[in-house]
Amino acid sequence: MSTIAAISTAPGIGGIGIVRISGKDTYDVLKKIFKPKNNINIDQVKGYTIKYGYIVNESEIIDEVLVSFFRAPNSYTTEDLCEISSHGGAYVVRKILETCLENGANLAEPGEFTKRAFLNGRMDLSQAEAVIDVINSVSEKEAKTSMRQLEGGLSKQIKEIRDMLMTVMVNIEVSIDYPEYDVEEVTNKEALSTLEEVYNKLQKLLISFNNGKIIKNGIKVAIIGKPNAGKSSLLNSILKEERAIVTNIEGTTRDTIEETITVSGIPIHIIDTAGIRRANNEVEKIGIEKSKKMAEEADLVIAIFDVSSPFCKEDEEIIEIIKEKRNIILLNKIDIEIDNKIKEIIKEKIENTDFIEISAKENIGIEKIYDKISKSFELNEINLNNDAIVTNIRHKDIISKALQSTKNAMNSMKEYLPIDIVGVYIKEIMEELGKILGESVSDEIIKEIFSKFCLGK
Repeated sequence: MSTIAAISTAPGIGGIGIVRISGKDTYDVLKKIFKPKNNINIDQVKGYTIKYGYIVNESEIIDEVLVSFFRAPNSYTTEDLCEISSHGGAYVVRKILETCLENGANLAEPGEFTKRAFLNGRMDLSQAEAVIDVINSVSEKEAKTSMRQLEGGLSKQIKEIRDMLMTVMVNIEVSIDYPEYDVEEVTNKEALSTLEEVYNKLQKLLISFNNGKIIKNGIKVAIIGKPNAGKSSLLNSILKEERAIVTNIEGTTRDTIEETITVSGIPIHIIDTAGIRRANNEVEKIGIEKSKKMAEEADLVIAIFDVSSPFCKEDEEIIEIIKEKRNIILLNKIDIEIDNKIKEIIKEKIENTDFIEISAKENIGIEKIYDKISKSFELNEINLNNDAIVTNIRHKDIISKALQSTKNAMNSMKEYLPIDIVGVYIKEIMEELGKILGESVSDEIIKEIFSKFCLGK
C-alpha cells in the first residue's frame, strides 16, 4: 500500500493542527521535510517518542513543530506512522500537507487510516465503525456506548456466539462423516440446546437496538399547539435562552425551529412548529402542513393547550393529531387562570391521559417535562455497564437475518429433518455474523462504510 497523508484536525483556526502520515515510506518523506532541532538521525528515533524541530520546504521554514513517531506494527494503522503537530492556522497546516504530498506521500481518502487498521488486522469492522460513532457522539451515553464497541464489547459477544455454533458444526460433521457411530441423538439434543441459547443471545442483541437507536439518534420531539398557546415560550424555557421570537401576534412562527438538549444522557431534538389553525396566506399554510408532518414523524409529541382561552376547533384538531402518538399534554399559562373544562374535554377525547400544568413564561413546571420524557422512554433504565448495545442499523439487519436462520435450524431439528440441513442453516448464521466482524463482507460495503469517515481518520 502507498504512503498516505492527510490533515487530521478539523478545518479552521485552532491552537494546533495535525498532519498524519502512514505507510512504508513515512520516514523517507519525513526526512525530506523535517529538520530536528538537534540534527538527530530520524531512522534511529524510537516509537512512542516526540521530537522538536521545523518543517521546511527546500530551505524555507514553514512552521515550528513537534513530530510524534510510531513504528510498525505498534501504530494506529500497524504501519510506520507519524503525526506532525503544528500551529493551527489553516494556511500553515495546508502548506505542511502540500509539502508532504510533494515529497512522496499520496492524499489519503476519507477514513483510510482506520481502513488500514481494519485491513491490517488491528481491529475488526465493528470496531472500525465505532470510531466514527465516537467522533460523531453528541451525548455522554452515545460516547460511552461507542467506546465500549471500539474496545470490542460487541465483537466479543459475536465471537462467543460463533464459537458456540462452531462446536455444533463440528458435532454435526462428525455424525455425517462417521454414521457408524451412534451419536446422532446426542448431537441433536446438544445442538438444539445450543441453538436455543444462541437464539436468546441474538434476540437480546436485537432488542438492545431499541435503546441503541435512542442513544445514537436521540429522541425527536415536536411541540404543537394553536397560535399563541406558548410553543415558542416553552422552547425558550427548555433551552434557557431566547431562541424563538415571542409576541402577542398570532402566527409568529412560520417555519420549524430545531434545537437539541440532553436528558438523562440522551440527546433530545426539540422542534418548535407553526401554530395549527386555518392559514391566512400561502406561507403560513406551508408552515402548518410542515408542523403536521413533523408531528407525524416525531418519536414524541408535546401538545400544548392554553388554559386561559376556551377550547376551540384548533385544539380539537391537535387532539386528533396526537391520539395515536406517544405524547405529553401541557396545560400552559397557569399563572393566569386554569380552565378545568379543557381538562375534562381532553380526558373525554383521550383515554388514560394525564397533564402537566406549566407556565412557559414564568418557567413553572418545566422540570416535570424532563422527568416525563425520561420515564416515557425509560432513559434511566438504559444500562451501559454490562451488555453490548447494538446502535448500528447494519448490525441490526444482520442480527435479524441470523435470528431467522437460527429459528429455521431449530425448527428443522424439531421436525427431525436430516442433520445436514441443520448444518446449512448454521453456516448461514455464522456467515451473517461474520459480516459484523468484517470477515465475510463485500468490498462495496467496506468502501461505503469508510466513505462516511472524515479525512485524516
